[in-house]
Amino acid sequence: MPDGYRERVAARAIVFDKNGHIALQHITKRNYHKLPGGGVEAGEDIAMGLTRELAEEIGCVVEEVRDLGVVEEFRDKQGLHQVSHCFVASVAGEKGVPNPDEGEVADGAEAVWMTLESATQTLEDEVARVENYTEKFMCLRDLTFLREAKRISGS
Repeated sequence: MPDGYRERVAARAIVFDKNGHIALQHITKRNYHKLPGGGVEAGEDIAMGLTRELAEEIGCVVEEVRDLGVVEEFRDKQGLHQVSHCFVASVAGEKGVPNPDEGEVADGAEAVWMTLESATQTLEDEVARVENYTEKFMCLRDLTFLREAKRISGS
């Protein structure tokens, strides 16, 4: 890791419901989407961080959690080295109600469910449009994960 960079470990997931739709978080105030998940906090392992973030952002408990991949980012303008672990999972039981944190409320974050194909197309459109440095990284990262999930599933 380059000198002066801080490290952030994150966990996120492509979560399928019983209808085959996946969850995205729509950041309404900035008009972009991202996979549910976020930073792993001190004292948590990746699985604990993922469980907490999914409960907050999409209100769901998941099962059948499988590794999808890792994206490593070096955000030079922020001096940030982010390592994002992504998983594929299924909703266990019924969908619950999200419990967003203050920052997510301020961003107008809301859970939306769509097909893998629609989610991929949404992120492809946003990668071409989004100009904000951090948001561009998030869109590219999550699009990479969605494309890999599509490749693995053969769709």
